[in-house]
Amino acid sequence: VSGISIETDNKNVKAEEFKEAILSCKHKFSKGMSLRIEWKKIQSQGVSFVYYNGEFTGDLRGRAEMLNTGIRIRNVTRKDSGTYRCEISAKSEEGQRLGEATITLTVLVAPTTPVCGVPSSAMTGTVVELSCKETEGSPPSEYQWYKNGVALLEKTGTGNARAANITYIMNKKSGTLLFNTVTKNDTGEYFCEASNGIGLSQKCSVKRMQVDDLNLSGIIIAVVFVALVMALCGLGVFYAQKKGYFAKESSSQKKTNYQSTSEKDFKHTKSFVI
Repeated sequence: VSGISIETDNKNVKAEEFKEAILSCKHKFSKGMSLRIEWKKIQSQGVSFVYYNGEFTGDLRGRAEMLNTGIRIRNVTRKDSGTYRCEISAKSEEGQRLGEATITLTVLVAPTTPVCGVPSSAMTGTVVELSCKETEGSPPSEYQWYKNGVALLEKTGTGNARAANITYIMNKKSGTLLFNTVTKNDTGEYFCEASNGIGLSQKCSVKRMQVDDLNLSGIIIAVVFVALVMALCGLGVFYAQKKGYFAKESSSQKKTNYQSTSEKDFKHTKSFVI
């Protein structure tokens, strides 16, 4: 057994989902030679056949066709992503000759509608974080936040971003929009857009965030009101004790209990005499 040279036009094939992908595998053999061609998919759980004994197997059955010794896959899906190996063997006067080529297929997937987390209200001076995420896109999506329909600038420390005195941090990789100290000026309607260069970008629905000052006067009034109610309750209890209402109630209860006991004793004695 001796090695032979197998070539491919592209070792890293990228194709958009639901379109076609071509995995090339070329050799230099005489036309009259008897060739055996196999395609395999290399996965973490092991190696499986894609093309074997003259036909396609598994998920590619009915979706793929041979191009000489290469293959064309129609209507690719994200499940088709992975590493493929073309293996060719040929018989010659020198004996069996073998060769192989490895190709990586990456299926590109457009983003889906992201899920956005925007608080409906916040207090000035507090830390507020807005979130945006979608998990279907391949490659992973990047995120852009908008306020009142205008794209927010990244805090780069130079140019327009620096001049705008930005008080937030927008992370385009993670999709977060962080306000370390939110202000009333940050009140507005927000939405996020996800894009990865594949298909159309997707955005979440618009959500409004209202930022208000902390109502200190209202809090003080509420505290004073609660304190007054508690004080009045305490005075009421004190007044009732001073007038002896609790003592009278206790004496009345004792008298009732005494009368009830006496009646029971009288009935018992009467029964005994008879």
